[in-house]
Amino acid sequence: MSKIASPVSQARDSYELVGRRIQRLIAAPGVQKVQAITVTRLEAEPAEAWQQVIQEIEETSGVSMERLESGAVRIGWRKYCET
Repeated sequence: MSKIASPVSQARDSYELVGRRIQRLIAAPGVQKVQAITVTRLEAEPAEAWQQVIQEIEETSGVSMERLESGAVRIGWRKYCET
């Protein structure tokens, strides 16, 4: 018998996938050197999951975020590490 994912589990999975993708991008050695990255939502990523992850990053202490006109966000943490 095949399982059909509920909308709640699909939303949770989408949220986790968006979070993991951004986490991988931030962890890249080149990004760690500049301590900032610009990220854009992929077409396959639900807007709700994207917004939830971005809101949580924005609320994180020591992180700055700039929402760009293109819909992308610039996430930085350098200035907080230097103080």
